[in-house]
Amino acid sequence: MAFYEKYYHKMPDGTIKQINPFSNTEVWCVEERGRKPTINSVPHAPEPLDRREPEDYCHFCETNYIFTPPEKNRVYLDPAGSWKREPFIQSDSLEKYPAEFRRLGNLFEIVTYDYWRMNYGYVMPAFCKEWQDSYLASKKGYDHIMNVLELKLRMIGLDMSGMSEDERILKTAPFFGGCHELLIGRKHFVAGAESHHELCSSGELSPDEHYQYLLLAVDTLLDIYRQNPFVRYISVFQNWLKPAGASFDHLHKQLVGLDEWGVQMSSETESLRGNPNLYNELASNFAIYNSLLIAENDYAMAFTEIGHRFPTVAIYSKSHNCRPFEQTEDEIRGMSDLVHAVHCAITSQTTCNEEWFFAPFDSIYAAPWHILIKLRLHNPAGFEGNTKIYINPISPEKLSRDISEALVERRSAGLIAPGIRVGEEVRRTPNPLKYYLGTLKNISSEGHA
Repeated sequence: MAFYEKYYHKMPDGTIKQINPFSNTEVWCVEERGRKPTINSVPHAPEPLDRREPEDYCHFCETNYIFTPPEKNRVYLDPAGSWKREPFIQSDSLEKYPAEFRRLGNLFEIVTYDYWRMNYGYVMPAFCKEWQDSYLASKKGYDHIMNVLELKLRMIGLDMSGMSEDERILKTAPFFGGCHELLIGRKHFVAGAESHHELCSSGELSPDEHYQYLLLAVDTLLDIYRQNPFVRYISVFQNWLKPAGASFDHLHKQLVGLDEWGVQMSSETESLRGNPNLYNELASNFAIYNSLLIAENDYAMAFTEIGHRFPTVAIYSKSHNCRPFEQTEDEIRGMSDLVHAVHCAITSQTTCNEEWFFAPFDSIYAAPWHILIKLRLHNPAGFEGNTKIYINPISPEKLSRDISEALVERRSAGLIAPGIRVGEEVRRTPNPLKYYLGTLKNISSEGHA
């Protein structure tokens, strides 16, 4: 359609020039480079795995709780097979029951506790301080925290031997009241793994497991906001495998409280002021009119989004509720099922980043919750650096087609949630995103969820 030609232009030789409508990033897909596989394959000679139960392959594994800060929340299965949660784990409960997912403070914060304390006068809430005091009151808890502190300081080249007791306690504050969180999955490798490539990614979880994992992230969003009144936005992301920026090849998400919206959401919100239907016109409708649809269910839809440095699948919520924690259980589950399905389609062999976007806490402009999954299939090089034109090896049409075909296979095998429509089954009704019909709620930053 003529309306979209400035964003998406196919040339006679097969080159596809793209401009991302939200960031203005320029991307070319060159025909000769477009034959790269969309999904990374299993290594030809996989390295045999020395299987150990319980797992102890990295600091995030379940036998190494002592190397990570105390847990702000633990998600587990009770003996009857029901999902349960326990907040503010004490040291005597570390081995009480296996954690399917854990929430804890990041040892190396991007936006630090001292950033909030020194720049804004932030003081951790009373419930965090009470937890810190009770944890440190037991010998087991004290030893755990001091071991973690010593590990952190040693890894950045510092020594705590000359610190006073008060100085040491102060430095443990980020473990209890910081605003950079880790959500860690239990499994390092899939059940029955025989080689090192059989890692447990988001796609290797069951749909129910993935829902619990994503729901923990949604609840953590609201907790951070209520914990720190100076937070205006929270960056939620997942780096899968070391080339994508992961410290360990072990499933985990991160949430980072920010005192600004960030360049991307600020730019998109500015555009929303002039066009409230921005995301339908330039995201979902664009995908409909250019045959880039991948899948949908009753609550969300997935499609290729153009103009990214890496091949990118976008999953958009159809809800009129704009923030994740404002949505119903069914709406959150719908998003989770599609995100899980895309991860399942690309397999654990594909390095990727998962990035969340939603209406900032102090915004009056409605924007849909959406998640981008970026496939790290190549490394930007010199050409990109001095031209700011990025070469993407996978065309948008090929990405949509390949992911759709993989989803059909996964659906037939019963690996993804029921109710997902794929490829030609996806409805092509314009303006499927209903965010603009909603009213942003004034979420109180007082108290604790």
